[in-house]
Amino acid sequence: MQKINSICVFCASSPEASKQLKDLATDLGQKIAEQKISLVYGGASIGLMGAVARGAHKSGGKVIAIFPELFVGKDIDFVEADEFIVTDDMRERKTLMEQKSDAFIALPGGIGTLDEIAEILTLIQLKQISKPLILINYRNYYSPLIKFFDSFVEQKLAKEKFLRSYYLAENNDDAIDFLTNYR
Repeated sequence: MQKINSICVFCASSPEASKQLKDLATDLGQKIAEQKISLVYGGASIGLMGAVARGAHKSGGKVIAIFPELFVGKDIDFVEADEFIVTDDMRERKTLMEQKSDAFIALPGGIGTLDEIAEILTLIQLKQISKPLILINYRNYYSPLIKFFDSFVEQKLAKEKFLRSYYLAENNDDAIDFLTNYR
């Protein structure tokens, strides 16, 4: 089994996210910390990002925030992070998040999360990385995306093995169990 020392969590920063989604993110942060795994994430203190970071931090976990310069001074940075890295732009942020992580988990998110998922899937498909990607399908959030991925194969735009590039988790426990047993 491959030892997972750090997990990058992709998720929404919207402060308008529901309490249920914020609770889901807090719980994931706690579970990551309980496994003695470092959290790598986008650095914000708001939305699901803030919730996952606070969950990990309050449970004694190490939090590595990677924050783009364009958000500096907007008072949305997670100042309690153990390591806070400011990047020149969003592209450098994604690169550092990928480099500092042994695995990736996507909670519900918007276009930024979709971009991050697509980037990791592309790197996996091109064999640039061999790190696990888990999508937490809370209340079937990712079901339409999975249906879209299925159409890639149906239309012969991707090979069947593409569908094994990610793991669709039912919940946080399923995601952590998958990573604990990852080979």
